[in-house]
Amino acid sequence: MSEEKLEARAITRSVRLSPRKTRLVVDQIRGKPVEKALEYLTFERQKPAHYVRKTLDSAISNAEHNEGLDVDQLVVKEAFVNEGPALKRFRPRAMGRATMIQKPTSHITIVVAQA
Repeated sequence: MSEEKLEARAITRSVRLSPRKTRLVVDQIRGKPVEKALEYLTFERQKPAHYVRKTLDSAISNAEHNEGLDVDQLVVKEAFVNEGPALKRFRPRAMGRATMIQKPTSHITIVVAQA
């Protein structure tokens, strides 16, 4: 019994964004039809919205070309953000000391499925 796969995914790795701030944008599109999600991301002014939109566009293209799904019936089934490796930098401080600054990165994953 082979069941037809009715979902497609896209992953964007090591994006130079804070996972905490990116999750605020991703939470807004989870469970919505892709048209509504794209509309939201187009007019959202926060920086993560641009990268989330690119990932969503990739997931839609994967669904259309790789899985043969109908774009008009797609829904954002899963959308989540994981922490990527942090870039470590040093900031000079008083009396010859230095402190480490961590610049966070994110892995954005979006799964679209047919409704």
